[in-house]
Amino acid sequence: MAETFRTGQAEAFGPWPVIHRESGAAFALRPAVRLATADDAQQVAELIATAFAGLRPMAYLVPDRRERHRIIAANFRIFVEHAVEHGEIHLIDDGPAVAVWFPYTSPLPAPHDYDRRLAAATGAWEERFRTLDELFEQNHPAAPHHHLAFLAVHPDRQNEGLGTALLRHQHARLAGLPAYLEASDPRNRDLYARHGYQAREPFALPDGALFWPMWRPGSP
Repeated sequence: MAETFRTGQAEAFGPWPVIHRESGAAFALRPAVRLATADDAQQVAELIATAFAGLRPMAYLVPDRRERHRIIAANFRIFVEHAVEHGEIHLIDDGPAVAVWFPYTSPLPAPHDYDRRLAAATGAWEERFRTLDELFEQNHPAAPHHHLAFLAVHPDRQNEGLGTALLRHQHARLAGLPAYLEASDPRNRDLYARHGYQAREPFALPDGALFWPMWRPGSP
């Protein structure tokens, strides 16, 4: 099982070259990571909703574009608060990027009061979210692992290596255990593949939007 941070503790990464988006110049990136707390829950949920706005599954979950961000963020907050208690949420610096992990090394409880909170968060679209929950459960591996539930980078800070930083950070702490995630975009799938994740047979939402279950084998 991965080592757990003390609340608020920050940890520096070693440098690696990053290309500045405007100047094209290379520089050494030294982001710091801290463990999010309950006080960060809304910020984290909003960040994930913003970063995921253009993904095809979001349009299936909430067809009403005007309400999509609010509903998606409310749904994500359920899982973010669950991760504060039963997982780990890694924030970089002031919060442009986040990774939400759950350790499936022992049985995990369901989010507190999940049925009521899901209905309150999603309203008319509740059954679509339940369909997604069922697909995730059907495809989730049984072997012990750490699950990357969300990896999100704010659109204004993408292509700076922040997602890679968060992946490297957690991979170094897995103590040989495998990792698992569900990729919802071909570009993201290919990014994860470069970090050792192997795509399994995809599964689809009713509108055809695909998810790729991906497994990163552990090491001895």
